Formats: sequence, C-alpha cells, structure tokens
Amino acid sequence: VVNVSPDAVVPRVLIYNKPENEICSRKDPGGRPSVYDRLPAIKHGRWVAVGRLDFNTSGLLLFTTDGELANRLMHPSANIDREYAVRILGEVSDEMIKTLVKGVMIEDHLCRFTDVQFFAGEGKNSWYHVVIMEGRNREVRKLWESQGVRVSRLKRVRYGPVFIPSRVKKGQIYEMKTPEIVTLYETAGLTPPVPSAAARKSAAAKGRRKPRF
Repeated sequence: VVNVSPDAVVPRVLIYNKPENEICSRKDPGGRPSVYDRLPAIKHGRWVAVGRLDFNTSGLLLFTTDGELANRLMHPSANIDREYAVRILGEVSDEMIKTLVKGVMIEDHLCRFTDVQFFAGEGKNSWYHVVIMEGRNREVRKLWESQGVRVSRLKRVRYGPVFIPSRVKKGQIYEMKTPEIVTLYETAGLTPPVPSAAARKSAAAKGRRKPRF
C-alpha cells in the first residue's frame, strides 16, 4: 500500500476530439495545424500525448501531464485495447472478417483485430467497429487494405475505458475529473497519485481534532 499525501497534486488528463487534417507533432515545417494548438497552456511541465492519430484520422486523443502514465498506457504490456469506427469502400465478406481476426503479416508483424462488428450502411459503403491492441502506424488502414478494400473514414472512439463524451464535438476538449483519472491509473497498473477517499476523510478528521495541552 502506498501512502499518498492529501495534498498530492492531481495530474491532469484531457480528452481531445481530434478533427481530420491536424498533425500530432508539436510543430510542422509545412505549417499544418497541430493538435497542440488547441490545448490549454500550463505553467509547469507539458502536455504528453498518449499515442498518435494520423493526419486523416479523427477521434479520441488523450493528453496528460504525467509522462509515466502516458508511457504505461501506450506500452503493449498494459494490454489496453483501442476501438475505431471505420467506413469501408468495397465488399466485406465473412471470410475477410475471419482473416482479419486471425491475423495478417504486415511488414514482418502479425497484425489482427480482436473484434470486428458491422455497425451501419449497406453495399460497398459500410461502417464497422474494430478493436485492436497495439495500434502500430496506420495498422487499421493496412489491415483492411490487405483484403482489397479501402478505408474512407477512420475515427478512434475508445481508448481502454475512455470514450469521447457525446457532448464533446470535433475540435473540443474535456478535462477528466479525479475519479475518472483514478480509473485510468488503475487501468494502466499504476497507483493513482491522488488521495483516496479514506485518506481525505482521515485528513479532515485530523483537522477537526482539538489540540492537547
């Protein structure tokens, strides 16, 4: 058990609903807009992105002031899955879905979806939700393209236990509350650096005690 001071500083975590056509680098020599352009300024430390999204990919992007939390959430050993909504141009067969779940060798790596579910649409223009564990560079797109179809829209809708709140539109930010941050630390296998309810209650009780003379 790790004892945490009631005065511990709560790390900040942001959920950003990234639009298409923004880069995940801090600056771009070509002058393209960056996801960092919209983040609130902080006096100490800096925002660390939890993973990246391609220029043409939208959706959930996490930022935190705790680099250790970011690294743990991204590390394969944490076994944290990511869910994407994908619009596919082309016919998708049951056999194709079985192949994508079984795995495809891409650039010397076995890549696979842990789940593929039809979501909406018909014919050659359909939406699917897919779940992936690691999320290598353009892995979702490459997996679908290996089956002869094309991804026309791609949006990340979940990262582990975190979803984009429905009220947070493209280009908007939501700052997670302390209980949500605690859940995220527990998901990453880390001790939350925030006081527990018991610690806060104990500290409040001590503050009410009368001094002994």
